[in-house]
Amino acid sequence: MTDSPMRDDHTTVAQLRGLLTQFVAERDWHVYHDAKNLSMSIAIEAAELMEHFQWVRNEDVAALRADGAKLAEVREELADVVAYALALANVLEIDLASAIQDKMRKNEQKYPAAQFRGVWYKPKA
Repeated sequence: MTDSPMRDDHTTVAQLRGLLTQFVAERDWHVYHDAKNLSMSIAIEAAELMEHFQWVRNEDVAALRADGAKLAEVREELADVVAYALALANVLEIDLASAIQDKMRKNEQKYPAAQFRGVWYKPKA
């Protein structure tokens, strides 16, 4: 694992995926990191992340950001969700950059900015 600090502004998705690949390989966890287990782990970690926001009103989120200990817990849960998503992308050999770009193009078609600016509703199929 790298000791140099990784930051969003200079770390690539490929570097993050490599970090996960190395971690799994060093522990020989390939047998456990299959698509089913990883997808379940994403859901479990997402639920743990949601717990931090259960019963919290939107106007109270600023207080959560200001509480270093609580923010550290949220940061860790979010990292778990993203790490498992990256691990799943590795297992399924999904290029995340193109997958996200394709999904955003699909969303642009489904939710045109001129029609959905400032509002949301489910479009009729």
